[in-house]
Amino acid sequence: MDPVIIVGAGPVGLTLALALARQEVPSVVLDEGPGKDEPRLARTVVLREDTAALLERLTGFSAVEAGCRWAGWRSLRRKQVMREVTFDDSAPVHIAQHVVTAALREALAGERLVRIATDSRLDGIEQERSGVTAHTRGPKGTWWRGSYLVGCDGPRSTVRKLQDIRFPGRTAVERHAVAALRTELPRPDEALLHRMPPWRTSGPSAGEISARPLPDGAWRLDWLLPPGKDLVTPELLVARVRETLAGWSGGSTPPYELLDTGVHTVHHRLARRWRAGRVFLAGDAAHLLGALGTQGLDEGFRDADNLAWKLALAWHHGPHEALLDSYQAERRAVVAARLRAADQALPLLRGGKGLRSYVPGSGRNHDALLAEGHLGQGALGAPGAYADSPLAPKHLEGEVLVDTPVGAPVADVRVTAEDGSFVRLRERLGRGALLVLLIAPGTGVWDRKHWVTAGIMPRLAAAVTALPHPAELLVAESYPGAPAHSVLLIRPDGHLVTALSGVRPADLYAAAEATLGGPVEAATTVS
Repeated sequence: MDPVIIVGAGPVGLTLALALARQEVPSVVLDEGPGKDEPRLARTVVLREDTAALLERLTGFSAVEAGCRWAGWRSLRRKQVMREVTFDDSAPVHIAQHVVTAALREALAGERLVRIATDSRLDGIEQERSGVTAHTRGPKGTWWRGSYLVGCDGPRSTVRKLQDIRFPGRTAVERHAVAALRTELPRPDEALLHRMPPWRTSGPSAGEISARPLPDGAWRLDWLLPPGKDLVTPELLVARVRETLAGWSGGSTPPYELLDTGVHTVHHRLARRWRAGRVFLAGDAAHLLGALGTQGLDEGFRDADNLAWKLALAWHHGPHEALLDSYQAERRAVVAARLRAADQALPLLRGGKGLRSYVPGSGRNHDALLAEGHLGQGALGAPGAYADSPLAPKHLEGEVLVDTPVGAPVADVRVTAEDGSFVRLRERLGRGALLVLLIAPGTGVWDRKHWVTAGIMPRLAAAVTALPHPAELLVAESYPGAPAHSVLLIRPDGHLVTALSGVRPADLYAAAEATLGGPVEAATTVS
C-alpha cells in the first residue's frame, strides 16, 4: 500500500511521521526547505506533561533534560503576589522550538519507514477512490503517490487552500515584543507573569510582562503590546529590557546579554473542515491559538497523536470512515472550546478600565483565569477530553466512575506488562493496540507467574483475546478513584474509553467496537 504523504516538516509533521512509523506505517514528508532549522531563542514552546511524554516516547529525547522545567510560578499585580505555585514532576517544560525539531529530525534519520523530501514545495493534489497524488515543484519537482495526505504546513497551508477549506477567525488578537537574554534574576527557574508593574514609565506596552526561564541562565521575556501595528524598534525593546530587569532587581539593571528578539503576533483561526476525503489538516494548518498564554504546538502534537492510530488502523485494515471522521469531530471540538474560552476571557482581561475594575476581588479572579493558559489548567490550558466523541460507547451496564472522566487522558500509573516487567502506562501508548488495564491490589509484590492464571485473570485474558482489535492486557495495583478489580479500556492515544466493574466480556467488546467506529463490516471506501 502507498505511504502516507505528510506536507510540512515542522514539529507536528515530523511527530506524525514518527507516530505512524511506530505503528509500521510508511510516510513521505514533503519539506519545502533544505531540512535545517534556524536556531532562534526568541521562538520557544512550553510543553505540558502529556506532550513532553509523547515527544520522549517517540524520540527518546527528554525535553525535561534539554529544556527548563519550571520550579515554580508567580503571578504579580503591581507589587502584590496574586498566585504562587511550586511544581513537582508535572511542571511545564520551556524549550526552544528548534531544539525540539532537531530532536525529531535526529530520530527520523534512522527510521526506515520515513522518507523526507527536501526542497519539495507542494502545488497540486489529486484524489481518487484508491489514493491521493501530490505534485511538487522546484529542483526536485515530481509526483508522489500516497494512501492519505496530511497537511501540516502551517498557517498559510497550501493543502488547506488547494482543498478550498475556509479558515475564519480573528487576526492579531494579541501582539508581544519578545526578547531572549542571558541574565540573573532573583528567582532562577521560576516563571513569572507581572501585570501592571509599578515602574510603568514606558507606556501601555509595559502593562503585562511574562518571564520564562530557559537552560544556561537564559530567559524569554514577553511584553504585551497595545492594539495596533506600532513599530517595535530596537531602541524601544532595549528600553523595555533595561526597565524590566531593573524593576525586578531592586532598582538597578543587572548585567545581561541580548540573544534574540522578535515580535510574536497571535491569531485565532479554526479551519471549517479538518478532513476532505483522503486529505487531513493538523497543527497550525487546522488551527491558530495562543492568546492568554496558551500553546498552539501542544494542540498540534495532540492532533498528530489522535490521527496517527486512526490512519494506521485504516492503512493496515482498510478504510473505516467513522473512525477517520472522528479525528475532526474530536480534535476540532477541543480546539474550538479552547478558542471560545479565550474569546470570552479576553474582554475581561484586556478590556481596560470600567466598572469591573472596581468590583472587589475581580483582579484576583482575572489573574487566576490568565494563569490557567500559562499553567495548562482549566478551559484555557488543560488537555481536552473527548466526552462527546462519536467513538464513545453507549449504554454499558457495568460502567463505573473513576477519577478520570470518560474521554480524558488517563493517569500515568505504574503497570505490570504482559512480560512481567514494571513500566509506566504512558510507555505502552502509541503502538496501535488498545490497552486493557485491570486494577488488582497486591499484584505489585508478587511475580506475575503467581497470579496470571489465578482469580479473574484467565477470564479477562480470554475476553481481551476476543476483542475486535489487538489489545494489550496490563495490571496495576491502583488507579485514582478505581475500585479493586475494575477494568479500564484505553485508546492507543491514552484517552479513557470506559471503566467497568469486573470482567464483563460483552461490555468490553462493545466498548472496543465503538472505539473503532463501529463494526468493521460497516466500513466503506472513500468516494
